[in-house]
Amino acid sequence: MWKYFPIIVLFSCGDGPVVRDQSAIRVAMTEQQKAWNAGDIKGFMSSYSDTICFISSKGTTCGKEGVTANYERSYPDKAAMGQLNFGINEVVPVGNEHAWVTGTWALARTADTLSGGFSLLWTKERKGWRIVRDHTY
Repeated sequence: MWKYFPIIVLFSCGDGPVVRDQSAIRVAMTEQQKAWNAGDIKGFMSSYSDTICFISSKGTTCGKEGVTANYERSYPDKAAMGQLNFGINEVVPVGNEHAWVTGTWALARTADTLSGGFSLLWTKERKGWRIVRDHTY
């Protein structure tokens, strides 16, 4: 048994699925931010699942089409979209196929700067990691 101990230790160290998954989620959020800052709402929405429910002080909207329509109505042009910046506080795995992400957002526009926080529930789908619940405040 002891002769296999170094092999067991070797394979138990290093980047496992959890680290790779956390990294994939962080990359997806960076891509979302880039799409937003380019004025690309559809690109921004690519990280959302078709079954997304978006919860805010204005209410709850479920379904990717409805959430996209809300964004397009609230941010009709690049000037209204401003420059978005995410600050990720933590990525917490919940089993093998889900993760909670909490953080802050700031939206700098010519006329004002908006900011707040978020908690996102991500799930691993066939297409990769997607947001299924977005609580933005």
